[in-house]
This record gives sequence, structure tokens and C-alpha cells, in this order.
Amino acid sequence: SAGAMAAATSCRRAALGGLAAGGRAAARWRRRLLLPDGWVLRLAPGPCRPVTVEVGGRKMELSSGKLARFADGSAVVQLGDTAVMVTAVSKTKPSASQFMPLVVDYRQKAAAAGRIPTNYLRRELGPTDKEILTSRVIDRSIRPLFPVGYFYDTQILCNLLAVDGVNDPDVLAINGASAALALSDIPWNGPIGAVRVGLVDGETIINPTRKQMSSSALNLVVAGAPQNQVVMLEATAENILQQDFCHAVKAGVKHTQQIIQGIQQLVKERGVVKRTVQKLFVAPEEIVECAKKLAFNKIYAVFTDSSHDKISRDEAINKIRLETEEQLKEKFPEAEPYEIMESFNVVSKDIFRNLVLNEYRRCDGRDLTSLRDIKCEVNMFKMLHGSALFQRGQTQVVLCTVTFDSIESSVKSDLISTAVSGVKDKNFMLHYEFPPYATNEIGKVTGMNRRELGHGALAERALKPIIPQDFPFTIRVTSEVLESNGSSSMASACGGSLALMDAGVPVSSAVAGVAIGLITKCSLEKGDIEDYRLLTDILGIEDYYGDMDFKMAGTNKGITALQVDLKLPGIPVKIVMEAIQQATAAKREILQIMNQTLAKPRPNRKESGPVVETIHVPLSKRLRFIGPGAYNLKKLQAQTGVTVSQLDEETYSVFAPTPSAMHEAREFIHEICKDDQEVNLEFGAVYTATITEIRDSGVMVKLYPNMTPVLLHNSQLDQRKIKHPSALGLEVGQEIQVKYFGRDPTDGRMRLSRKILQSPATTVLKTLTDKNSIVLGGAVPQSSTSSQ
Repeated sequence: SAGAMAAATSCRRAALGGLAAGGRAAARWRRRLLLPDGWVLRLAPGPCRPVTVEVGGRKMELSSGKLARFADGSAVVQLGDTAVMVTAVSKTKPSASQFMPLVVDYRQKAAAAGRIPTNYLRRELGPTDKEILTSRVIDRSIRPLFPVGYFYDTQILCNLLAVDGVNDPDVLAINGASAALALSDIPWNGPIGAVRVGLVDGETIINPTRKQMSSSALNLVVAGAPQNQVVMLEATAENILQQDFCHAVKAGVKHTQQIIQGIQQLVKERGVVKRTVQKLFVAPEEIVECAKKLAFNKIYAVFTDSSHDKISRDEAINKIRLETEEQLKEKFPEAEPYEIMESFNVVSKDIFRNLVLNEYRRCDGRDLTSLRDIKCEVNMFKMLHGSALFQRGQTQVVLCTVTFDSIESSVKSDLISTAVSGVKDKNFMLHYEFPPYATNEIGKVTGMNRRELGHGALAERALKPIIPQDFPFTIRVTSEVLESNGSSSMASACGGSLALMDAGVPVSSAVAGVAIGLITKCSLEKGDIEDYRLLTDILGIEDYYGDMDFKMAGTNKGITALQVDLKLPGIPVKIVMEAIQQATAAKREILQIMNQTLAKPRPNRKESGPVVETIHVPLSKRLRFIGPGAYNLKKLQAQTGVTVSQLDEETYSVFAPTPSAMHEAREFIHEICKDDQEVNLEFGAVYTATITEIRDSGVMVKLYPNMTPVLLHNSQLDQRKIKHPSALGLEVGQEIQVKYFGRDPTDGRMRLSRKILQSPATTVLKTLTDKNSIVLGGAVPQSSTSSQ
């Protein structure tokens, strides 16, 4: 009613007025609205004019101010009929964390794809692999642009509003996160823009449709910052050439600039003012200088002693840390614990980076482009279908095992992922495990975490292009990291490649991967990169103190996967091109070492491995093979452990985990079908049939000895209408003449008639020879011979 609406409006005005007034009124209204302490409710300005950006010949619309206005920042991005809303909220009170506590959640909504979830509760449950991987991509794109020392809980939520099945929403979510942060008062040095780049028939396509992606040799997501800087790269490629890949990166960065300008236009129109942060958690200059005086020489001695390994170096640095921190606490008793710890970290980081920048020295004694020692081993355990060990320095990936299973074991995507991305199932997967002992730590061994999922997905993308499309098994590679000191995901790609070849998978070529690091020197005034060094095959400490983790995998010919994570707010394309070149040289060197152990796939799979055979079952024999209620199939699978799947109307695939199981399955199938045979009967011919049973509806007859009896209905026994076969004096064992009229097209039953023979006609009597009907090994039965 009008009265109720007026009351609601009055209450809303009072709430907003009370919050704006501050003091006790604000506290009272905050309690009424159930706002926790440290949170401030802001109502964003009204809707602003949407900005349309043309990207790759299609229009992308950016808008804000209409939805989710209590969030610090909110934006809706639409391409075609796919729309994503992204919100950004950050607390005003600092977190207890000693890092940037950023959480990104990308969730696929079933309603957005016009579907209902198929789980028991019929609602969205925990995040899927696709959602987690997309959340990681968004996180890696926006995290480098937060101010140093901004330790305030921040949450980015991506909500799918509509999905048209043509445009993938993940890239829209990155742009939405950029717009939401840029339009909020959260300190953030954006905006960024993101595009997907495809390569179809040698032509670069920006933001390709789902149909175009199905035939694309490249799936590259580029996140770019202003002035053609690169922030994040994520790529899967069908072994494409280096020059094609570099061209795609440049094209992607170029198109991100248009999106950035669109977001900047929105920010300008909105007149965004960033909040004043209580405190940025950075080390005070005074304490840093004191820590430098106390510890410089000791730290320098450790970092220049190449005899140290990971554990001994960490122990030596920790010993110096404890001594230095005690001295700093005495000199600066009022300093916070974080300031003391961070001051030592700053000194350690500067010494480490300056050694690389000024002296071209790495802590393990290598030069900038050298690889660590690599050792490879295959066929670790005979019972495994395939296994390999790959050790690079102190990074050891052992039990890179390959397991074959039936095609039915392939990963089936949920309905929403299928509607969004079009991927229904996959018959190759790589699972990555990182137990705590790999870094000499103690921890819970629980299910897969986000990091393990991301590393496994990268190694899987690296190997997938070399897997043959028509391989008759589902392949699972498990990569267990036993020691880790840098780039275990790329070691997983190398070990996985060796294990696949050891298992006899006819891969097109071997794959190797390597990580490239970056140390930069930035100008104090502009913040631009003045000088830099690229490091090949980085250690864990070089990743920790460095500015980039650049992982690339591929074959001798080209690139299959790439992932770039930065700690800087952007790097020039020139550095990316140099890193690709340096990674290519290292990749070829690694492949040469791997080829010395196993240069090509084994010609045959191991004897202990699984077996697949096909069975031809004519339509007329399907019921006998399957059994009533699939009884025979269930019994076969329960007794022998095989898996039976139907390929087409008359062909079945039998998967056995071992050759002995296949032998048992063969015997079982022969047993259930031994009294059956198949002959090709001639349409219109007359055959002698033997009555095996008298029924109310007709007689059961056989045309040849081991045939399954078929019904000759009362209506086809005589010209006269009869209700029971006894009216004609028919008995079991009696032979009668019948005419064959083919098989029923729906169920394959024989169509026979005795009635038709009672009319005068010339007939030819056929005699039949035996021939087995159900054939193992895929051979289709040939025509039987018949005599007149």
C-alpha cells in the first residue's frame, strides 16, 4: 500500500541520515543494520552512463552504480548476452596477517546458464575446479597492483548474471574486478584490462566465441596495465611456434588498452576519491639502516657461499635473523614486531637482488642462464603402467605415474561448466600432490588445495597437446613432489612426459618446462624499470625475492603452456619476449637431457597393463548378450572386473584392467552365447523349422540347431483364424515349413510365416550352416553359405 511504501522510504532515509550524522546516531543505526565494527556502510552514487568499448570488432559494455551499491565498488561487464557482476569490499581496520589478505571468489550460477543443478540438493554447492582456477587467474591479475604493505581484508566476488553459451565469462570477470576496484575508494593502482586471444587458421582473434575456441590452436588470457604493460599471462597452446605466440601476446596487450581507457572514463565521470589508509605495513627507514649495519656482511657471506643447499642456507639466514632481531629490539624497544621482522627481510632482499643485478651472481654459483643438474629415470616399478623420476637440483618429482582406465572413467563436467565452456568430458588428467615433507615441514595431509589444483592444471595443459586424440584409454598422471626448491609444476611436466613415454602412450613428442625469474631495478622518481636481469631455472629463494615467476613448457617445435605471475604492477612486453626466448633455449637443453634417458615412446604397453577389445553384437542377439535387466552385463562386470560400454547399436567396448581379466571375460561371453549362432537368412526363402514349445499365442521354433527359439504367432500359422496351435494338431519336435521375411527394425526379431505357404507358389527350401554370432575383437560376421 501507499502507506507502507511511505513508511519504508522514511525508515531508509532515517537510516542513511543517521549513518551520515556520525557519533552515537551512526553507532545506533550500525547496530540496527547488524554491521560489525570496522565496517562502514557507504551508498554508492546512482547509476552512471554505461561505457561501451569495442574489442576485437565486438562491443563490451561496462556499467556501475545500479546493482550492489553497499559494496565499496561494483561493476557489471557485458559481452553479447553474457553478463558478470563483480563487487569489491575492503575493511578499514588492518588485518593481523603479515601479507595482503585478498580473497577472490568466482562462482558459476546455474540460473545464469538456464539450468538447475543436478546434485541432490538442486543448488550450487562447493566451488568446482573451473571456479577455483578462474578465481586464481583473477587474483593473479589484480594482486600486484595493491600498494605495498596494504594488509586489509579484501574480498572480490564475481557473480554470473547471464551466460549465452557463446562468450566465456571468465575474462569478463577480470575486467569486472578491475572496474569494481577502480570505481571503489579502495587503494589500488589500476585499472587493468583483460582479453582472450585465439589462433584460428593462423589468424589472431580477440575474445573468440566458444565455437571459434573449439578450433583454436591457442587459448591465451592477457591482463595488461596502462602504457602497454603486462600484468598476467595464462596460455594453453597446440604446440604453436614461438613467433606466433609472441605475436598473439602483443595483439592481446594492445587490445587491453581500450578496456583500460573505458574504465578510466567511468572513474573520471564518477569522480572517485581513494580512502586514506590508517597505516601501510612497511619497514621504517631508520630500523632498516640499523639492520643493514648489523647484518649486511653476515648475510652477504651466506648468499655468496655456493656450497649451501636450501636447508643449510635457510638455517644460516634464520640464525642471523634471530641475532639481528634481538639487537634491533634492544635499540628500538617501542617498534612493533612486524617492523623488526620486515626490516631484516628488506635488507636480505636488497643484498640478494644486488648480487644478481650488480655482480651477476646467484646464490648457488650458477650464471644467469644455467640450468641445475638434471637426472632422469624411468620404469621405477614394474607393476605401474608407466613411471618416471625427474630431479632438477633439489626439486624432485618422483612417482610421476601413469594409470590407464576405461573411457567411462573420463572426467565428466557438471551441467553449468558444460553450458559455460562447452567441455563435456576429458580423457586425460594430471593430478599434482605437494606433501609437507617436500619442504621439511609438518602439516595436515588433507584434500587438494587451491595451489595444488593450479599447479596440476598448468602441468596438465603442458602435456595435453601431445596426447593422441584416439587413444582407447582414459589416462591419469599423478605427480608427487618429494623435494621442492623451485618450479615443481614444470618438473611435473617433464616427469609426466617421461612417464607417458614409459607407459607406451604414442605421444607426438616430448615436453619439457622451465621457470624464468626476474630481478629489476626501478627509478625512485617515476618507478619505471631502469635495469633488469632474467634468471633461468629459478630456485625457491629466487622466486621469493624476485619479481616474476614465468613458467613455460613445450616441445622442441613450439609452446604448449605458459603462466606468468608478477609482483610488479606491470612489465614491458619487451621483457616478456626476452623471457620467452630464454625459456625456449633452456627448454631445448632440458629435452636433450631427457632424450638420453628415453627418446621416444615404448613401442608396446606393459604386459601388466589394461586391455581393450570390441565385441560385435547383432541387434537380434542383444537381449541374450545383455540379459534381462542387464543381468549378464552386471554379472560379467562383477565376476571379472571388466567395464563394458556401448559404442554404437551393434558394437560394445570391453575394458579389462589386466590381460587375465580379459581372458576371463572372453570365457564368460562364450559361455553365455555358446548356444547361439548367426546366419544371414535370405529374404523370402523357405526354411524347415522345428517346434520347441507350444504356447497359447503360438509356437516357438528353431531354424537351425543352436538357434534361440523365436515365436511363430497364431496369426501366421494358418489361413484360418485359430486361438491355439493345438487346433492344427501341432506338437513339440514336429518340423514345419516357414517363410522368412527379415527382421523387425525396432527389436531385431525374426518375422516368419507358415500361413503364406498355404497359397500356391514356387518355393526354394534352404539348409543352413552354423556360424558364431557374437564376435570378440571387432570383426563383423560374414554372410553364411546356404544350399538349395
